[in-house]
Amino acid sequence: MTPRWGIDQPRLIAFTATSAGIAVFLALELPLPFLIGPMAACLIAGLAGMRMRGMGALGDAMRTILGVAVGASITPELLSELPRMAASLALVPAYLVLAGLAGYPLLRRAFGFDQPTAWYGAMPGGLQDMLIFGEEAGGNPRALSLIHATRVLLIVIVAPPLLWAVGGVDFHTPPGQPASTTPPVQVLLMLAAGLGGWRIARRVGLFGASILGPMFAAAALSLGGLITMRPPAEAIWAAQVFIGLAVGVRYSGLAWHELRHDVAAGAALSLMLAVLTLVFAATVYSLGLAPQLEAFLAFAPGGQAEMAVLALLAGADLAFVVSHHVTRIVLVIALSPLILKLMKGRRR
Repeated sequence: MTPRWGIDQPRLIAFTATSAGIAVFLALELPLPFLIGPMAACLIAGLAGMRMRGMGALGDAMRTILGVAVGASITPELLSELPRMAASLALVPAYLVLAGLAGYPLLRRAFGFDQPTAWYGAMPGGLQDMLIFGEEAGGNPRALSLIHATRVLLIVIVAPPLLWAVGGVDFHTPPGQPASTTPPVQVLLMLAAGLGGWRIARRVGLFGASILGPMFAAAALSLGGLITMRPPAEAIWAAQVFIGLAVGVRYSGLAWHELRHDVAAGAALSLMLAVLTLVFAATVYSLGLAPQLEAFLAFAPGGQAEMAVLALLAGADLAFVVSHHVTRIVLVIALSPLILKLMKGRRR
């Protein structure tokens, strides 16, 4: 059995594909080379039949960087904006209801998935959480993995050019200041918040522990005036690499029939969710609840980590965007198993 921190052949293949993807994206000056590069390269490797694995605990550790970045953005000035966020957050449940009403029939009837797979495939929750819930309910974990990986992949690929075309957002800008100009005391505080917050959150069983634990710890230090900046650019780039790899390895050993059915289902679902996102983003913007950039990123149905990366790179209000995604995921985790039980009960 390979240790969580060890390197075996599937992990070596994933790391090699990731490195190649980054190199190609950098050479072609494509946007988000450290995030989309690994995803694209691992997808190609998967289509070639290669078996890949994620980086285990190392991948989780790199996600703590994003948690610290979000937490460091929570300041006393930001807390005064919470009433403004409340009105927009109140729209998240409506978004989820419409996503379920449209997505479940799409996967169940158009693509023929069984009930648990269709339900948890339609729910825009955390990828890992939906896999666990879906498998426990008797769903197909492989199909769920491909559906959700495709949802995240397409959102990450489509969002940057869309935001550039509409709002002139430049994703080539470094996500922070260089490590050489970051005071060592700040680095030590960030490390303590990241690793300590992750450890505590994991012990209490908090979902998304590798991001939310560091986020809460860094927020406390930021509100106390101890952390005064975000992690350096190099750290955020490193986090992107492992997040992109984690999505890309879901395509490990991808067969062509899975591409035609499961990946196609994920693409169709993503298109439907994209339309829903645009409707809600336009509503939030027209009501004056948020600028266009924040409104779009807050309702885009990507993964929590991926949307935090996009918000960070786009220069958006991190706390506003992440609070909406945390609310979405909490509601999905809390309510989706109960709703599925009710649906099963009605069929009896």
